[in-house]
Amino acid sequence: MVKLSVIVPFYNVQQYAPDTLKSLHANAREDFEFILVDDCSRDETPDILARAERELPGAVHVRHEKNGGLATARNTGIDRARGEYLTFLDGDDWLAPGYYPRLLSAIEELGCDFVRTDHVQCTARARAIHRVPHGRRGVVLDPRQAILPADRSTSVDYAYAWAGIYHRRLVDRGLLHFTDGLRTAEDRPWIWKLHREADSFAAVGLLGVHYRRGVASSLTQIGDVRQLDFIRAFDQVVEETARDREADLLLPKAVRTYCAIISHHLGSIERFEPAVARKLKSLSAGALRRMPQDVLEDALDSMDVQRATRLRRLRRRPAPTGVAA
Repeated sequence: MVKLSVIVPFYNVQQYAPDTLKSLHANAREDFEFILVDDCSRDETPDILARAERELPGAVHVRHEKNGGLATARNTGIDRARGEYLTFLDGDDWLAPGYYPRLLSAIEELGCDFVRTDHVQCTARARAIHRVPHGRRGVVLDPRQAILPADRSTSVDYAYAWAGIYHRRLVDRGLLHFTDGLRTAEDRPWIWKLHREADSFAAVGLLGVHYRRGVASSLTQIGDVRQLDFIRAFDQVVEETARDREADLLLPKAVRTYCAIISHHLGSIERFEPAVARKLKSLSAGALRRMPQDVLEDALDSMDVQRATRLRRLRRRPAPTGVAA
């Protein structure tokens, strides 16, 4: 019986994949499986993964014939997973030795639907610990309790799928799959859905994932049109939260976070290609007009003057015809 399924998408990461695979080897156990999803890489990544399937205990190599993005690759892994528990890793990150056995022990002892963990952010030679923005550790709680307050960073803002472990019953309930085709911000609707609809979760002070920042091929570093998928992602967050039984309570958080992300992208708009920058402004203006306007006004009133002014000005832009997210 497979106890833990680890889902690892890879796309054009030949420089980093060997370190990732070496760290998986240092976490192997006879009841673990590693689902290595090649999202139609065009470099040497497929060859590296083919070797890993022979050499890494529990490795399962799956190849996409068409690039579908991170969300789709993770869904492929979820569909292939046989484990009682599931977790994720990105193909350019790595693990501390023996981390997964400790992570599995944590969720088994707590008996909850999912567990969230801290991680180490690695930028060049710098290392920084990033913690789940939730104060109570090792205590099983209703995940809805970790969504608010609206004006502070909470567990739904710590959206990294690989910073945790998830019981299979979440798959059975339709809560663990990602929105197919999202190429950025794919973790946002996913983490909100988990916190609204799962029954139990806990945060633990367990370090083991090393998250590599500043990778040149990462979408966070590329200013092309794929970055604009954050609009689709947060539209989904707002739409689904508006249908929640506690929408009046939760929508202010969703809308305020959406506004903060729009403002963030506008504040670094120079990194986008000119045509993409224009589309960013147009789509963001449309997004602001789609939000519940009373909730939006309250959110803008709670923000600093610079960001609120920027967003109010953007909302007044004329709506173009024929532009869709």
